[in-house]
Amino acid sequence: MAMTATAAAPPTKSFQKQDEEWRAILSPEQQRGTGEYTKLFEEGTYCCSGCGTAVYKSTTKFDSGCGWPSFFDAIPGAINQTPEVGKNRLEITCSVCDGHLGHVLKGEGFSTPTDERHCVNSVSLKFSSTDSSKKI
Repeated sequence: MAMTATAAAPPTKSFQKQDEEWRAILSPEQQRGTGEYTKLFEEGTYCCSGCGTAVYKSTTKFDSGCGWPSFFDAIPGAINQTPEVGKNRLEITCSVCDGHLGHVLKGEGFSTPTDERHCVNSVSLKFSSTDSSKKI
């Protein structure tokens, strides 16, 4: 019997945290937000800091000049996008823990394959280098 390789899908288990649970997990700095990964262009994967789910690959990251890490696409199935009433953007959350990651803005004219900017808060991410000998 021949075996075929398939791409690993994000975990299907879903869990949500209440605000007080997030406050217990995240530092005050994480709750405020930062742009720590804005200028990082090392090869690797960005994971949700709430649950560890891989959400973005470094190959989709670009410098938008906005002061926050920007990506033009997420790992398939890793995020949920929800329209925000009265705003021209989508809220993005982790598909596993429902943690807020940032926002998607479309049609801004960036020369990316999707013409989307996933504007993500660095504190909602943990970076994992492809070269595990390097420490971030």
